[in-house]
Amino acid sequence: MQSLSSELARSVLDAAPDAMILIDGAGRIRFANRQVSTLFGYRHDEIVGLAVEQLMPERFRSRHITHRHGYTEAQRARPMGEGLALFGRRLDGSEFPVEISLSPIGSGRELLVAAAIRDVSDRKHAEKELRLARESADRANQAKSRFLATASHDLRQPLQTLALLNGILRRVISEPSALDALSQQEQAVGAMTRLLGALLDISKLESGAIRPEPKEFSIGSLFEGLRREFASIAASKNLELQVSPCEECIHSDPALLEQILKNLLSNAIKYTPPGGRVALRARRQNDSVQVEVADTGVGIAPEHIAYIYDEFYQVGVPANSSREGYGLGLSIVQRLVRLLDLRLEVTSEVGKGSIFSLSLPPGAAQASALQPQAAAPAHQSPAGRPRVLLVEDDPGVRDATRMLLSVEGYRVTAVASLAAALQSAQDGGPPDLMITDYHLGEGELGTDVIAAVREKLHSEVKAVLVTGDTSTVVKHMANDPRLRVLSKPIDAEQLLMVLKELLSA
Repeated sequence: MQSLSSELARSVLDAAPDAMILIDGAGRIRFANRQVSTLFGYRHDEIVGLAVEQLMPERFRSRHITHRHGYTEAQRARPMGEGLALFGRRLDGSEFPVEISLSPIGSGRELLVAAAIRDVSDRKHAEKELRLARESADRANQAKSRFLATASHDLRQPLQTLALLNGILRRVISEPSALDALSQQEQAVGAMTRLLGALLDISKLESGAIRPEPKEFSIGSLFEGLRREFASIAASKNLELQVSPCEECIHSDPALLEQILKNLLSNAIKYTPPGGRVALRARRQNDSVQVEVADTGVGIAPEHIAYIYDEFYQVGVPANSSREGYGLGLSIVQRLVRLLDLRLEVTSEVGKGSIFSLSLPPGAAQASALQPQAAAPAHQSPAGRPRVLLVEDDPGVRDATRMLLSVEGYRVTAVASLAAALQSAQDGGPPDLMITDYHLGEGELGTDVIAAVREKLHSEVKAVLVTGDTSTVVKHMANDPRLRVLSKPIDAEQLLMVLKELLSA
């Protein structure tokens, strides 16, 4: 019966998936199952009686003897060398990573230690491959982010020059055929601008280059900025734009929320026929602030609503046909909504219009406490042509902007750097207004130019910051009532309208 029990026990241990050994108090192997021979390359009769240290690399042996003596004094089942990289050594000298579990059997002089040994080479290899893949993905994302940062600036520069030159030519040319050609050119530049902006926005979101930076702010100030931007666009299409006053404070990323609302308003204006209405409003509802963009446009049939967030999908526009826009605005909206962990709902009826409703977390502060303080009066030039300090490092954009402003009657000083801007302010006195690019040469920033000129003149000079990366710029800037941020490429009419409004404010 005893023999039968021993044979049964050996059969059970030989069937185990891991190598298993029993070690006595002197560190000698008293028993080894079949998997030990397979794993370490020894015959069974070579293993029994062998010092257990022979199964590990030489550099670990002396240290293991000390640990083995310590285990006999604190006997308990536990992993061996927890948190350490353990290795086994085969008969041929090759090494491989292992995991070892220890369990005491018996006590005193009869103490035996059972060790289950598992080869983890495959798992360690998979972990290494996964780590390398992650590092490669991180490098690719960093490279993509660098490309997008460059593309956001450099690809928009020639479009900015074209848009400004188009505005100049429309002011100095009167021949009908030439004006018609310029009108066609303006439409082409606008189409390229919209597509480039949408594609760059989607690429940034997919690469993880955009990260939310939530804070508390008054939604009323955001609404006012949107009203200024879209009033003329709606009016040009004979639409009524209604922006309701709002005193609610919310907690979110103001720049990304602004981008969501811009896309929703653009979409509403695009799909609303002349004579219709587009409304932007907000209201408190239980534990959230509901912001709605409503229109009296063409509406969306129920069977189309599931697809409106797909890229390049447009309701009622067949593929490969002439289209206004590219069906990317709502795709960007959906990505931003997910990034901010918000909820967006749409209700629509064909022929009557649509309502996009966004649920936002309320802020704890009072909206009145977040309203910008009135700035001290800035310098005003004596009667005559306003003086503009233009800071732009790209020669093409600088010359085109200077020519446009000169044609419109402005006195323009055009420079390329912060140092030149400060010198101009010192020599020529305070300008009525500054226009500066955000990314200048040698790593200089337009925000630094504005701050430095204001500090030197001790005057809150009005300024326009032109950038191809508005989302990044806006979130790092204070709410400045004497500053306007414009996204490249900006056309001549929009630039001149903003200058006129800012100078008269």
